[in-house]
Amino acid sequence: MAGEPITTITTTPTREQIAELFDRREAAYARLDARALMTDYAEDAIVESPLGGTQQGQAAIEVVLKGLFEAFPDVKVRTSQLVIDGNRVAQLVSFEGTDLGRLLGMEPTGKSFHLPAALFYEFNGRLITHERRIYDFTGLLVQVGVMKAKPI
Repeated sequence: MAGEPITTITTTPTREQIAELFDRREAAYARLDARALMTDYAEDAIVESPLGGTQQGQAAIEVVLKGLFEAFPDVKVRTSQLVIDGNRVAQLVSFEGTDLGRLLGMEPTGKSFHLPAALFYEFNGRLITHERRIYDFTGLLVQVGVMKAKPI
């Protein structure tokens, strides 16, 4: 709020400071604000993701986030659990949305998806230096109708 002091994250952030950072990130996802999300990363941060591949640096990370928001302009990201251990964080989330953009350059299908995911972070001070996203990419493609699953 206006007039309240800004909390500064020290070299070794507290659990509360990390939790606040993730609250801000969830709000930035709700606004589809790739720029705000990107500023949480170190200049040379690495993000590994089934959809975006391995990207290094803030600019590359921002491009992937913008691509996510363009493919799924109604995406919702909800945290179900946040586990903080020193400078490492595990975040269990669910992504929900609709294929309304050009996922992987393909025509939108208009189909919805629900995707649970585990995101693992390493921090240096208040900045994310490494993020690894784990989720069922094939399941996402099947849900949005890009791929068909072969019955057993």
